[in-house]
Formats: sequence, structure tokens, C-alpha cells
Amino acid sequence: MFSVLQSIYNGILQTGWLEAIAVIAGVVSVWYSRKENVLVFPTGLINTTLYIYLSYKGNLFGEASVNLYYTLMSVYGWYLWTRKKEDHQTPVLQITSSNQKEWIQQLLFFGVFYLVIFISLSFAKKAFAPEAIPWADAFASATAYTGMWLMAKKKVESWIWWILTNIASIPLYFVKGYAFTSVQFLILLLLAIAGFQSWRKKAKTPTL
Repeated sequence: MFSVLQSIYNGILQTGWLEAIAVIAGVVSVWYSRKENVLVFPTGLINTTLYIYLSYKGNLFGEASVNLYYTLMSVYGWYLWTRKKEDHQTPVLQITSSNQKEWIQQLLFFGVFYLVIFISLSFAKKAFAPEAIPWADAFASATAYTGMWLMAKKKVESWIWWILTNIASIPLYFVKGYAFTSVQFLILLLLAIAGFQSWRKKAKTPTL
């Protein structure tokens, strides 16, 4: 246990300024999403653009693709969250829970992305990226793809997928040498649990 804590401490001391900025922006972004504040997207864009570079550098190609996807979805989500009804005050998009059909769509969405990323990373591992961990990277990536898609639509279940992403990402980034990022995902895990509880209370009745 002491050796793990020592490794985390040493990793934090060696954290570069780009990773530090990305971590801070990521935590702030999730804080805003829990509050249903549109600032989740501009702060998130800082986080994702920096992590595209950091993930590629660390041979986390699945995570690099996730952050590129995050960047595109942040722009899309920003648009959806800022749309107003005719009174120009009430948001068009409200927090809702998923019905059975939407759950099936989510699971299929996750399954397709997991297979595509896993196969791609398995090839990359043999060809030019021996440090890649296909099954773990694919799981963290596919859950994150699903979570971001649902976050843009203000679905309560987005937080469930974020919780899974964070659980998978904590050890994944640690073994890759990004200790500070691992600590970030631990913080994000706690925020995701709080976000799920908060959004569940605000949720409208699911559309049947």
C-alpha cells in the first residue's frame, strides 16, 4: 500500500504543466455538469484538446480517440444545452431518465464501439504500440463514448457510464505513468456518483 502511495506521490511531482491544466479543467467541467451549467462544455474543451495530445503520447490511442470525440460532442452538446423555447428563457432540453428502448440503444452503442476499438487496438499493439492494453483501453473508451453521447442529451444514465469510465481509467492511466491523471479520475468518480444522485432527483418522467 505504501509503495502505491509513494508511486502516486512521485508521479504527481513529475506531472507536467499540460497534464496539470488538463486535470484541473476536467474536474471543473464535471463540477459544472453536475450543476447542469453550460460551462461544462468550454471547460471540457480545454481538457479534451490537451488529452488528445497526452493520450497519443502515452500510446493510449483509444483514449485519444475518445478525447477527439469529446471535443466534437462538446460543441454539439453546447448547442443543445443553449437552445431555448419561445419564451427565450426555458431550455428546450430537460434532464430525463432513459426508457427501455433507450437503454437497448445505449448497450448497442457501447457494444459496437467496444468491438471496433478493441480490434483496432489489438492490431496497433502488434504493429507499432506494444504498450497498448486493448481490452482495458477499449472498455474505458467505449463507456466514455456512451457517457458523452448521453450527457449531450441530458440523460441521467450518462453518469452510470461515466462511473464505469472512471473506475476503468484510474488503473489504466496509473500504469501508463500518468499518476496525476489517475487521481483526477478518482475525483471524477466521486463527482460522477454525486452527479448521478443529483440528476436523478431532477429527472423528468421518461418518454415511453
